[in-house]
Amino acid sequence: MDKKSMKPDITFYRRFAADILSDKKTITIRNKMESHFCPGEHLRVGYEDNNDIFCAIEVISVVPVAPCDLTTTHARQENMSLAELQSVISQIYPGEQQLYVITFRRLDKY
Repeated sequence: MDKKSMKPDITFYRRFAADILSDKKTITIRNKMESHFCPGEHLRVGYEDNNDIFCAIEVISVVPVAPCDLTTTHARQENMSLAELQSVISQIYPGEQQLYVITFRRLDKY
């Protein structure tokens, strides 16, 4: 099966791809709908706008977090400042009270 016919297991906005591919982004923060991943699981990673796969990751952990409990450590793992992280989270998940930090490591590039 070629890469174009496969669907990603998880998607990211294009603006995050370079940070994932350079290992600067090692977490993603998602809502309950995308919290079902398990440690050790390998995921195909695609772009949110067209589903093209650009790498694979291994899930290290999935940990619940309230938006108000996000820290500078989370921000560093997202390769941004805490203010940037809080802004992005409020735009993507407005009003969400329970989120999940998915820690991952990049496996390869496509």
